[in-house]
Amino acid sequence: MTDPQNVWRRAALALVLAAAAVTAPAQQRVRNGDYIVAIVNQEAVTAAEVEARLQRELQQAARAGGQAPAVDAVRKRVLDELIEERVIVTYARDSGMRVEEPELDRAVQSVAAQNQISADQLRARLRSEGIDYARFRANLRDQIMIERVREREVYQRIRITDGEVDRYLADQKIETQADIELNLAQILVIVPEGGDDTVVGARKARAERALARVRAGEDFATVAREISEDANKERGGVIGLRPAARLPDLFVDAVRDVAAGETKPELVRSGAGFHVIKVLERKETSALRVTQTHARHILVRSSEQVSPEVATRRLADFRRQIESGQRRFEDIARQYSEDGSAPSGGDLGWFSPGTMVPEFEDAMNKLPIGGVSEPVVSRFGVHLIQVVERRDIAVEARQVRDQARNVLRERKFDDAYSEWAKDLRDRAYIEMREPPI
Repeated sequence: MTDPQNVWRRAALALVLAAAAVTAPAQQRVRNGDYIVAIVNQEAVTAAEVEARLQRELQQAARAGGQAPAVDAVRKRVLDELIEERVIVTYARDSGMRVEEPELDRAVQSVAAQNQISADQLRARLRSEGIDYARFRANLRDQIMIERVREREVYQRIRITDGEVDRYLADQKIETQADIELNLAQILVIVPEGGDDTVVGARKARAERALARVRAGEDFATVAREISEDANKERGGVIGLRPAARLPDLFVDAVRDVAAGETKPELVRSGAGFHVIKVLERKETSALRVTQTHARHILVRSSEQVSPEVATRRLADFRRQIESGQRRFEDIARQYSEDGSAPSGGDLGWFSPGTMVPEFEDAMNKLPIGGVSEPVVSRFGVHLIQVVERRDIAVEARQVRDQARNVLRERKFDDAYSEWAKDLRDRAYIEMREPPI
C-alpha cells in the first residue's frame, strides 16, 4: 500500500518541478487568450494546460535523445491524461474524500524538504516564477486524493485465486506445506440473501436439528446427505484434507479446540448460512522455513525532470563514494532517498521472498552480506541496495500465502487501474470544445 508520506513526495515534487518548468509559456498563452478544450464533470481543461504539459513531454524526449516524437500524437496523449485526471479527482470529491488543511500543510513541508528549501523559501520560489500558491495547494490536494481513491477503488477490484498463489509460491521455490492440515466435514443449511428474521429462524432451526441428530450419535455422513445443501453432500459433507491456510479462517478458528473425530458443539454462522462442522482428521506437519533478508536502499524516483538515466548516474556516483569509504550508505540514504525509509537510513527491515518487486529482489539476492548493488531500475524509480543480514526463519504457511497474495495483487494493479479508469471515464460527462475562431 502507499505510504501517505510517499504520496506527498511523489505527487508534490512532480507538481513543483513541472510548474516551474512551464510557468512562463503558460502565462504568455493566457495573456494571448486561453480557451477551454474540454469540460469534464463541470471542470475545464484549458489549452494552456495541454500546451504546457506537451512542452514538458517534448523537452524530456529531447533530453533523452533519439528520434523526436510526433507532436500531434503527444498532444492527444497529454489531453487524454488531463481528462483522466479530472475524471478521477471529481469522482474522489463526489465520493466524499477530503484532505484536511493540517495534512496539506505537511505535504507542502514535504515538497519543500525534497527541494532542500524551507516552506517560506518554497512560497518565495513559486511567487518568483509566477505560480499561484493557492492553486499549487489545490493541485497538491487533488494529487493526494487521486492517489488515495486509486488505492481504495482499484484494490477492491483485484481478485487472487488460491491457484494463482500456489503457482507463485512454486515459481519462488517456496514450499507450500502448512504446519497444520485439517480434514473437515460439514452440513450446510443455506440462508438466502436478504432473508427476513422468519426465514433466518427457520433455517437455523433446521441446522440445529441436524446438529442434535449428530450429537445424539447418528452418522454424520448420513445426516449430511439428507440435510446439507453444499456441493459435498453426496460425499457425506467431506471437504478433504487441506492445509489450514487453504480453508476459510472462520472454519479454522471454529475448530481450533475440537479434537479429531469430534463435532463442534455449536453451529457456525457464515455469509452462506449455518454450518455443522466435524473434524475428521488433524495432521501436524513441519514448520515452513524461509530465508529472510534485512536490507536497506536509496531510492531516486524518475520524473519528468529526472529520467531513469539521470537517476542511474547519480546512484552510481553514490555507490563509488560508499565503496571508497568516503561516505556511509545510511548517511546518503537519509539525505537523498525519496521514500519513507529515508529517516532510518534507508532501512527496509526484514522481509521474506516475494515481498519486493522482482527486479529489486533479483539484484538483492545476488549480493553478499554488506554488498552494494549496481543501480536497479523498477517501476518505483531507481534503487541502490545493500544487504545487512540474512536469516532462516520458521513462519506460518498462512502468513506466506497472505504475503504472496499481496505481491500478486500489486502485479495486477496497473491492469486493474486501467480498467477502473476506463469505466470511470465511460460514466463521466466529457464535452470536447473546438478552438475559438
